[in-house]
Amino acid sequence: MNVISLDDTDRAIVNGLQGGFPLSEDPFNDAGVELGLSGEELLARVSRLLDDGALSRFGPLYNAEMIGGGLTLAALKAPQDRFEIIADQVNGFPEVAHNYARDHELNMWFVIATETPERVGQVIQEIEALTGLEVFNMPKIEEFFIGLQLEV
Repeated sequence: MNVISLDDTDRAIVNGLQGGFPLSEDPFNDAGVELGLSGEELLARVSRLLDDGALSRFGPLYNAEMIGGGLTLAALKAPQDRFEIIADQVNGFPEVAHNYARDHELNMWFVIATETPERVGQVIQEIEALTGLEVFNMPKIEEFFIGLQLEV
């Protein structure tokens, strides 16, 4: 696993943008003003953070179910000697986000968000076929909003 160094500006960007992003004609410029950066510098830094792997994604979080999509939490038991390969395979699906390593028998947990509820099962089947591992589907029973923000 690569160790990624963040300077104070990188930390300010990651921490500052978790709470929202402007909906405007020039959102990077508007967000940059709040961070003391030009829009061009903010965009370049966000792009670098993505390229370096410090950020796995940059974009909005949608409530997939409210717009007619599907959403589930899934997990699998990845052998340690293949963990990174399997993580790359799972993360290769555009429907997969928030992939986490866990200290548990089911050691890889991830969220699947799809355009239709039916696609969730298809993605699970495709991941199983690609990895050769059983995917445990844990759909949401009840939703709680906790406003999670991870400071770096």
